[in-house]
Amino acid sequence: MTTVRIPAGWPATDEEARAVQDELRERVVLDEPGPPPGSGHVTGVDVAYDDERDVVAAAAVVLDAASLDVVAEATAVGRISFPYVPGLLAFREIPTVLAALDALPCPSGLVVCDGYGLAHPRRFGLAAHLGVLTGLPTIGVAKNPFTFTYDDPGAARGSSAPLMADEEEVGRALRTRDGVKPVFVSVGHRVSLDNACAHTLALTPAYRLPETTRRADALCRQALKEATRAI
Repeated sequence: MTTVRIPAGWPATDEEARAVQDELRERVVLDEPGPPPGSGHVTGVDVAYDDERDVVAAAAVVLDAASLDVVAEATAVGRISFPYVPGLLAFREIPTVLAALDALPCPSGLVVCDGYGLAHPRRFGLAAHLGVLTGLPTIGVAKNPFTFTYDDPGAARGSSAPLMADEEEVGRALRTRDGVKPVFVSVGHRVSLDNACAHTLALTPAYRLPETTRRADALCRQALKEATRAI
């Protein structure tokens, strides 16, 4: 497990964080299709917090995209690097997530975030932020639609509907299980929305949420428990 310090010069105010978003958002790449689903590696990242103890734990879990078997995993813990502010959550998570990714012994391939990419009030959620900083193809698969609207997709697995910010499509509501609430897919960096949805379906053979998210969620919770046990 890697221990992470808050980076020097890390934004300390809402205004500083939004300025960073404005600068980095210009570097998001939206005209690449991304890796084919079912090929190479795909990595899930997730974080868990203990706000009372000021601890955040991140996990990165690499799966073989064809078999969904675990190839490698890594964790990192550190202090919470930014207060809770809607729309700026990436600043709480990025340092430890980057450390977990850096600790992996193999290439990560596509990175799947438990959260948002372009489906974000400033069009720069965690998946986009992480993709720009690492250069990796990234997507966001969220459990809820945040502030955006959508028509309910058809009941069958694979059905989808645009996730809308007024007249702009920022992602898709995607049904990953027959008759079960959809997940909300958005592009992060260097992946098309069609491909992001195809990856999400490939990662959900048995459950609503991608296997990447399920594995990373369990691992970061375990890492947090171990990190706070000694405090």
